[in-house]
Amino acid sequence: MSKCEQCIVRQFSSIKALTKDELLRMADCKTSYTIKKGEPIFEEGESTNGVYCIKDGVCKMTKLSANGKDQIVKLVKPGELLGQRSMISEEPANLSAIALEDMEVCFVPKSEIMQFFNQNNQFSMYLMKTICGDLKEADDHMVSMAQKSVKERLAETLIYLEDNFGKNDDGSLRIQLSREELAGMIGTATESCIRLLSELNKSGHISLEGKKISILDKNKLKRLAETI
Repeated sequence: MSKCEQCIVRQFSSIKALTKDELLRMADCKTSYTIKKGEPIFEEGESTNGVYCIKDGVCKMTKLSANGKDQIVKLVKPGELLGQRSMISEEPANLSAIALEDMEVCFVPKSEIMQFFNQNNQFSMYLMKTICGDLKEADDHMVSMAQKSVKERLAETLIYLEDNFGKNDDGSLRIQLSREELAGMIGTATESCIRLLSELNKSGHISLEGKKISILDKNKLKRLAETI
């Protein structure tokens, strides 16, 4: 693992506001982990006691629903921080973070982060903006769930996956979610998600090859996603 001041992904999070001396202090106190695909970084209800910085890999943030199923709330990519809301509110984690692929993460204790928060105004402002951004995303998602059909939400989610996580060389979405995970993201049953994917495949919006999904006509998919 590289030192914090040499880490490329720090420019994508609040850590970019830290001074060189603060980055050196962070490097001295952080703990680095390799998280295997399917393993939790932390689980809902845990006390995180610090923040996790995603150095490499993607994880899903999930919430256990009343029927006992995990619903994906959002996906997190390299450069983002996990656990800052729980740390500031001093509450247990509201979501679980599960690796979708092998990951490298760094853990920074709460004592160090709160020192930066209290002493570095730009860092604390960036951190609060990130939390506000998460709340805006939650608001937008709630409106989407209330006003859009399941097919529209599926189209919206497929575009989100391509725009935020890219494609493989063969054109398929780089992040391959199971049909159950995809259904959880759009708030429907797995069977309905499979049926809608098949409809989008037949209409030429996407192509399906096993678990792989490729967007064939992004403009048509966008028009479908934006219909309210």
